[in-house]
Amino acid sequence: MDPGSGPIADALNARPKYVASNTLTEPRWADTTVLSGDLAAAIGELKATPRGELQVHGSGRLVRWLLENDLVDEMNLLVVPVVVGQGTRLFPGNGPDMALHLVESRAFPMGVTLQVYRPSGRPQYAAG
Repeated sequence: MDPGSGPIADALNARPKYVASNTLTEPRWADTTVLSGDLAAAIGELKATPRGELQVHGSGRLVRWLLENDLVDEMNLLVVPVVVGQGTRLFPGNGPDMALHLVESRAFPMGVTLQVYRPSGRPQYAAG
């Protein structure tokens, strides 16, 4: 498999990668490790290693699982100014409520915004 080249591909190709899978056994992308079995323990070990940040790209299901298991330290959400009327939600319609603390917010020239959040426990609702 040729992962391509360019600024993003080159950056990803140069770093270790981890894939959460119960079916993949032999990844073809260089420097890729498959995490299977007790995923929470494996991610806990990775987080305890001072190798830099761990990122999730393109897996809403994994993000939801990580959030449910309190394994997310920070979320970088890019909002693109397009309304899509269908598709998979990042945050499920049911499940526990979660408070988020805004760490940073930036707007880019084409209207894309970046919000950086840290989970901060359960939200406090005003009595009403």
